[in-house]
Amino acid sequence: MFLIIIGVLVLVITAVLLKSNSPLARFRSVGRIVGLLFILLGILTSCIKQINAGEVGVKILFGNIQADVLGSGLHFINPLLDVKRLDVKTQNYTMSGVNDEGNKMGDDAIRVLTSDGLEVTIDLTVLYRVVGSDAPKLLRETGDDYRDKVVRPVTRTKIRDNAVYYQAVDLYAGKRDEFQQRIYKSIEEDFKKRGLMLEQLLVRNITLPN
Repeated sequence: MFLIIIGVLVLVITAVLLKSNSPLARFRSVGRIVGLLFILLGILTSCIKQINAGEVGVKILFGNIQADVLGSGLHFINPLLDVKRLDVKTQNYTMSGVNDEGNKMGDDAIRVLTSDGLEVTIDLTVLYRVVGSDAPKLLRETGDDYRDKVVRPVTRTKIRDNAVYYQAVDLYAGKRDEFQQRIYKSIEEDFKKRGLMLEQLLVRNITLPN
């Protein structure tokens, strides 16, 4: 688009300024050719889009998100289309009580209340990815900041909602695997509705109250 704008400016300058300047009038034809070359080059570059491996391209036309996506490779598209690239590789989001270990600075561990009224601290890592075919839906309904709008709040909410069914000592030892499977299914269902796939849920540490 930038090259097209440059080409239009060259044509305008050629048509307006050189027309009224007789000593430079002989350059008008050269200016037209240069301007047209810029416009042609701009159209060609706008028609060709490269999507890298591990990405999909979501096509947007005048703010309207198209339903189909572009896979990795070179594509020839409508020059008026804008293409938003989304990463479909596995990503991780860590919430930890250890400084500089999680995605947010400081203590970001999840504190939950158990059925016996005790507060338990949980460190967790979520492995997930964007479902390529659902990328337009995700972008349309959530935007590209899905980590903060979906991954983080949904994970923390589902863990708190399910922790109330267990006693603190069971979360730490006896029913830890059961708890992890329960929150996995709960988060997986919610992610799927948004266009995300939950790949793995790692409860890294559970700390009982002193």
